[in-house]
Amino acid sequence: MRHFTATLITAAVALGCSVAHAAAGGATEADAIAMVKKGVTFVKASGKEKAYAEITSKTGQFRHEDLYLTVYSMDGTVLAHGANEKMVGKNLIELKDVDGKAFVKERVELAKAKPSFWQDYKFTNPETKKIEPKAMYCERLDETVVCGGIYK
Repeated sequence: MRHFTATLITAAVALGCSVAHAAAGGATEADAIAMVKKGVTFVKASGKEKAYAEITSKTGQFRHEDLYLTVYSMDGTVLAHGANEKMVGKNLIELKDVDGKAFVKERVELAKAKPSFWQDYKFTNPETKKIEPKAMYCERLDETVVCGGIYK
C-alpha cells in the first residue's frame, strides 16, 4: 500500500500544473488533445460547413469549461472559433500576444512542418477575462489547423 501511495504522489507531482489547473475547474492537456481529435474526426465525417458551424456554436459539443476549438486556414484566416464567432473570416496572421509573439503566424508555420504540436503563448481566458499563459494543442487537417488550448 505504501508503494501504491508513493506512486500516486509521484504521478500527481509529475502532472504538476495540469492537476492543479484541473482541480481549479480548467481543462487539462488530455482534454485539449481529446477535443482536437474529436473535432478533426467531426470535420472529416460531417464536412467543413457543418463542422465549422458546430465548432463556432456557443452551445455546441466543442466547448468544455475554458476549452474550445479554433480552426485556421494556412494563411491565418479563422474558419471556426469556439469562443468568439466575430473572429470567423478574419485573417489573424499578424496578431501578436502581449509579449509581441506572432502566435497565429507561428501556429501556421508549425502546422506546415508537423502533423501535431503544442504551442505556448498568452491569451485572454474567456472564463476569467484575464490574459493568461496558454498552451495550444493543434493538428493539421488538409490545408487547415485545428486547435484547442488550456490555460496554465
